[in-house]
Amino acid sequence: MTDKIEKPDAEWRAELTPEQYRVLRRQGTEPAFSGAYWATKDTGRYLCAGCGAELFASAHKFDSGTGWPSFWQPSADGAVETNTDTSHGMTRTEVHCARCGSHLGHVFPDGPRPTGERYCINSVSLTFEPEA
Repeated sequence: MTDKIEKPDAEWRAELTPEQYRVLRRQGTEPAFSGAYWATKDTGRYLCAGCGAELFASAHKFDSGTGWPSFWQPSADGAVETNTDTSHGMTRTEVHCARCGSHLGHVFPDGPRPTGERYCINSVSLTFEPEA
């Protein structure tokens, strides 16, 4: 992982769309089945919409039926970080970009083998780079 990216809030607000800013910087969530990548089956890699860091690979994507892109592991160790999220009256594990700290979604222990994890990620937090 490269150096951490830190920017003032005004810079994030200027660089991101209003929806990206709401999700990536204010820990929002897009509605299920509304994002660009929940049903994508193309081969490629998913990058952070905030900084361009590689986060997930299409080889680790699966259809969880939840309406959000779901992955059973990040593309590399250290690509994402987690913390405990106690908002909305529940305890969940938040996932954020290790490089810029942007909110991506949450990880749950109900995914497929081999990890048993389901990284439930907002499409707006990602950009997709098709395999050449």
